[in-house]
Amino acid sequence: MEQENLPESIAIIMDGNRRWAKKKGLPVSFGHKEGAKTLEKIVRYANKIGIKYITVYAFSTENWKRSEEEVSSLMNLFQSYLDDYSKRADSENIRVKIIGNRQGLSEKMKNSIENCMERTKNNTGITFNIALNYGGRDEIIYAIKNIAKKVKEEEIDIEDIVEQTISDNLYTKNQPDPDLLIRTSGEVRLSNFLPWQLVYTEFLFVEKNWPDFNEKDLDEAIEIYQKRNRKFGAK
Repeated sequence: MEQENLPESIAIIMDGNRRWAKKKGLPVSFGHKEGAKTLEKIVRYANKIGIKYITVYAFSTENWKRSEEEVSSLMNLFQSYLDDYSKRADSENIRVKIIGNRQGLSEKMKNSIENCMERTKNNTGITFNIALNYGGRDEIIYAIKNIAKKVKEEEIDIEDIVEQTISDNLYTKNQPDPDLLIRTSGEVRLSNFLPWQLVYTEFLFVEKNWPDFNEKDLDEAIEIYQKRNRKFGAK
């Protein structure tokens, strides 16, 4: 790895938890728990090597269609995860942000989100974005509504709306767009994840299921990224 050419921001679609569990004859919930362990390990390592932002797709707006049992298990897992980060806020220099639509989440979950973000907000290491109840199109609608409200209240003129205006009204405002997207489990699609932010991102699709992804895999992904020639539309 070239330390001077690290991606500033990495996005990850953590796919394959259920597949991993089924292959081993284990309950789906066990796959999600192992996936959570992998996530913690990867975020710590990314922080250690100097990555500034990492954004992971934890639960999409479409995931509510899964079985009630699986959704309940996932929500309990997320809440425990956030509460644990809150307790360790002073020992780990990681800033946690939750991006997504809070509607539909329980009051207990909302409290855990607010507490975790508040406890970690002054940490100066990696910014760890967890996309929870997130949908890319939903985020763009959210931004449009914010901008429309500002136009209605005469804070801005329609003629003043440019690309940066959209970016400034997304969940990821004040953050750089991802340099690298990693999706595990061999699937080759974005699944409604960060459609605005990923327009010039380098994509890497990995065959491994997420629970099997490790620090070496992240190193290899970064090395592949560093060999690419990013032109941003220029010749």
